[in-house]
Amino acid sequence: MIWLTWRQHRKQAFYTLLGLAALAALLVPIGLAMRNTFGDLGLTDCASQLARADVAQATRETCETGYRRFGDRYDSLNLVAVLLITLPALVGLFWGAPLVAREVEQGTHRFVWTQGVGRTRWALVKFGLVGAGVLVLATVYGLGMSWWVDPLTKAAYEGRLGMIVFDLQGIVPIGYTLFAVALGVFAGTVWKRMLPAMGITLAGYIGVRAAVELLARPRYQPARTQTFSIEGEGPPEVSRGDWVLAQGIRNPDGTVISEGGRIQCPPGGKGPDGRVCGAELGLEPGAYNWQLYQPADRFWLFQGIETGIFVALALLLLYIAVRRLRRIA
Repeated sequence: MIWLTWRQHRKQAFYTLLGLAALAALLVPIGLAMRNTFGDLGLTDCASQLARADVAQATRETCETGYRRFGDRYDSLNLVAVLLITLPALVGLFWGAPLVAREVEQGTHRFVWTQGVGRTRWALVKFGLVGAGVLVLATVYGLGMSWWVDPLTKAAYEGRLGMIVFDLQGIVPIGYTLFAVALGVFAGTVWKRMLPAMGITLAGYIGVRAAVELLARPRYQPARTQTFSIEGEGPPEVSRGDWVLAQGIRNPDGTVISEGGRIQCPPGGKGPDGRVCGAELGLEPGAYNWQLYQPADRFWLFQGIETGIFVALALLLLYIAVRRLRRIA
């Protein structure tokens, strides 16, 4: 059974490894170039320097200028990052969906099941070997993406918790890939034809990923709130890498005056023309800025939670798929 599974999927394995090698040949030179630029701009020690409360203003301005220059140079890679997050879905489409659907569609499953190989054994061997291969592939992909995206996350204000970059690195690609494959396997036991199974896999993967990212991830831990006066020299320094969920301006009674913005008035609360700063917005004395955020040091906690969610979903889908195999003629 192990030899048969290898014979059936060796071409897929070869083309997958070929694609992974081509991806590495494309991304490794870009990653090296980003690291060289990062060092040339003097940004290597900026992260640790900006984390200190007593950092000199000149050093802060130099680092921020360097980060902006780095971002201006490599902003175009955001499109590449968007394309890269689709790779786990492709593994689900071309590894998971055909695993059962193609066998049933072509009728080859009957040959195996009539040769003394039970359905449960067939499923465990087939799912186990493919799952092990996918696990290795996803681990290599996650490690490679963590290396590649590291300079981009250091330069971005939201750091590793930012949208897209969070999905590319760490251990979450493992969870995404296992879930995509398990979803494809499950879809193949329901629709039993490869193309419909692939379509359902893609739609289900996008739907679950979007729901988790937009609805669940911001709530893995209670978000922290920061407030600061609209008057003064400027807002308190917020750690780079904090994920700001919402911000706005509120009156002393908590009424929201403006969503998504902030205002900073000079000391004394009046502009050069003598008008009270913010009067046109209806601000009352004591109005303040506020923001809701997730601290940067929760990155690995969030990675663990999200990976656990998708691994649990994958195991559930595989369990249901094994049970559904008993209903296939």
